[in-house]
Amino acid sequence: MTVLLQVSDPHFGTERPAVVAALEALWREQSPDLLLLTGDITQRARVQEFRAARAFLDRLAPQSLLAIPGNHDIPLFDLWSRCLHPYRRFQRHFQPALDGEFRHGDVQVVAVNTTRWYRHTDGELSVEQIARVAERLRAADQARCRVVAVHQPVAVTRQSDLNNLLHGHEAAVHAWAEAGADLIVGGHIHLPFVVPLRERWPALARPMWAVQAGTALSTRVRGGVPNSVNLIDLGAQWQVHRWDFDAETDRFVQAGTTLLR
Repeated sequence: MTVLLQVSDPHFGTERPAVVAALEALWREQSPDLLLLTGDITQRARVQEFRAARAFLDRLAPQSLLAIPGNHDIPLFDLWSRCLHPYRRFQRHFQPALDGEFRHGDVQVVAVNTTRWYRHTDGELSVEQIARVAERLRAADQARCRVVAVHQPVAVTRQSDLNNLLHGHEAAVHAWAEAGADLIVGGHIHLPFVVPLRERWPALARPMWAVQAGTALSTRVRGGVPNSVNLIDLGAQWQVHRWDFDAETDRFVQAGTTLLR
């Protein structure tokens, strides 16, 4: 059995200390195999925000970490850094690579950077990135479950979020389905949900799900949804367990489960 904890959009710089402590407790209780950090780690890509995020991860001490940047992890007001070294702070505090891969048993996770220095909010996938991810998925043809991690979503549930869809998402969904992907996980819009992608594209080569996470730690909650994370259990039955922060007990509590298969 492989269990992933998806933490998205913590936005260090706006984090809530009680929620940070509760997430650390949840991590110790559940002991996931992978900490999957799907972007917007910081609020404004400031050095002190990255340091706070790094200190948080050091306290968790995950056996495996897969992290990708979000649009907030590129300096906004420091135009010199944004243009010439947009990812320097992310790379200094996390890892040199902006993409990554994780393999545990018969589960494979491929993470891809969807941010661009020239885009303030929107994400983008190039033709080359789509093909490269598809190649990695095909190379893991023995994997029972194949997951792709992005920052911006490939599916949304609200009309107002259509402008947040990842540029190139439709081509990516079809190519990755052909290559064997089962889940595409993301963040960015601070709303947790699970969407069967064949409902959007009935001709997809295989069943796939978009799994979105809320904001893990930030005050920037949206739509009345509290801080939340996803515990993704890829054992015999694939399940996405949503855990919400409960202000009355200062703990994360299981708020619902979606059975994928």
